[in-house]
Amino acid sequence: MSSSRIYIAVAGNIGAGKSTLVDFLCKTYGVSPFFEPNDENPYLADFYQDMKSWSFHSQVYFLAHKFCIHQELDKTPGIVVQDRTIYEDAEIFATALHQSRAMSERDWKTYQELYRTICNSLRPPDLMIYLRCSLKTTKQRIKIRGRAMEQSIPTAYLKRLQDLYDRWLQDWKACEVLQLDTDNLDYVSDFVDRLDVLAKVERYLPRDSIEAARASSTATKAVAALSAPA
Repeated sequence: MSSSRIYIAVAGNIGAGKSTLVDFLCKTYGVSPFFEPNDENPYLADFYQDMKSWSFHSQVYFLAHKFCIHQELDKTPGIVVQDRTIYEDAEIFATALHQSRAMSERDWKTYQELYRTICNSLRPPDLMIYLRCSLKTTKQRIKIRGRAMEQSIPTAYLKRLQDLYDRWLQDWKACEVLQLDTDNLDYVSDFVDRLDVLAKVERYLPRDSIEAARASSTATKAVAALSAPA
């Protein structure tokens, strides 16, 4: 694993806690996150109302924008952390739509051809962190965070996604995978959980990259403290 750039991908079903972990890791190491462009997708609200009519449009949008994100993080030195990868878009979400017949065979073939072409030009992550939680927890978190377009997601759809995630990670060979069960994990406010998560993550990272990131983070915080008004 090269120490010039360490690419950490955070994977998991809707509501698994990806954005929270990405934010936590980025604050710990003083690096910028690469988040999924959910809020920018102009098809997403229509998709949740009518998956069959808008699945292809929404998935192609995600595919194109994830490719742009991958190109950007490839140029970023040090540790980079991404919330949901392009692989999940195709292997989980587009596959679920095709299996449930919400994406036609014609659209599926076009999408797959585009995905395979893009994948040939990508460098895979150095570490995949897979967040897993029960379907009950997933539904609770979706309800709590209150995104209107997510409230009508069918339970059967969430279960299909989870099953696809589990099978996908079993076959994933492109990099190391760290699985974290997040039903009762609280690394934001629980100090013991925080240390445990960082210890598990750092087993997979080069020591020099960790030390450089921590030093940079400490220096940035010190400058910010000195610049703050008294």
